[in-house]
Amino acid sequence: MAKATKKQALGRGLSALLKDPENDIQSASDKNADKVVGNIVELDVDAIAVNPFQPRSNFNDDSLNELATSIKELGVIQPITVRKSGFNSYQLVSGERRLRASKMIGLATIPAYIRIANDQESLEMALVENIQRQDLDPIEIALSYQRLIDEIELTQERLSDRVGKKRSTITNYLRLLRLDPIIQTGIRDGFVSMGHGRALVNIDIKEDQISLYEKIVSKNLSVRDTEKAVKAYHKANSVGNDLVKRPSEKPDFAKNLTEELTSHLSTKVVINASKSGKGKIIIPFHTKEELDRLKKLILVE
Repeated sequence: MAKATKKQALGRGLSALLKDPENDIQSASDKNADKVVGNIVELDVDAIAVNPFQPRSNFNDDSLNELATSIKELGVIQPITVRKSGFNSYQLVSGERRLRASKMIGLATIPAYIRIANDQESLEMALVENIQRQDLDPIEIALSYQRLIDEIELTQERLSDRVGKKRSTITNYLRLLRLDPIIQTGIRDGFVSMGHGRALVNIDIKEDQISLYEKIVSKNLSVRDTEKAVKAYHKANSVGNDLVKRPSEKPDFAKNLTEELTSHLSTKVVINASKSGKGKIIIPFHTKEELDRLKKLILVE
């Protein structure tokens, strides 16, 4: 216990050091940087801004309340990680649940590791830390993988090394993003499993995906039953079946815009359009915070 008390006292001492303008640290080469970077420092919660790169959008209220109760009894066991953004101001890299729970119970300070990182490094740290969590749904993981590929420009092979997962595992998650948004929401809400999604993604036509998805939910089909249904679907829709009416190919302008919007908004966007130019855009969201984020990106003045 004496060791822990000594460490906490050190954290408070470093916190006081950081509040001195003459000792402000903005780079790893600054004076006293070696004393602060990588050590646990007690920071004012009001000095920490939420990470705009946070890939996690859902924060369960019951889970947060449980964490807040635990912190009230035992304190913050695992420090959060922040990066310097200015004098006595920081940006969260990882640990938003711990920060939120600490604010809920009125804590003035929170233990934190301080990093010196640019925006890309901050995004990568947040995404990788987020992926390592065990309470994420498959779609959240898939979206985090996709952001690492798109925004950090990682190949699947390099991504495999960064997150410690097999390349085939990463591929299976990424394929889920080809599902209709309705089915993605069903996976996030627990109506169907990732196994169901992996089977459904083998159906290219979104309307047919949804039709089978509705059957899975209404009849409580198992993953094996779903795989059999997908095989039966492909057999019935084989090239030699003249009774099957093939849908028209999605026009190139819709495909290109889909990719642009998906990249810009960092969420899966669906565009259904005809060659004449008529159609609709579907942008799914799961929380008010996520909707606010999309609104800011869409309504750019």
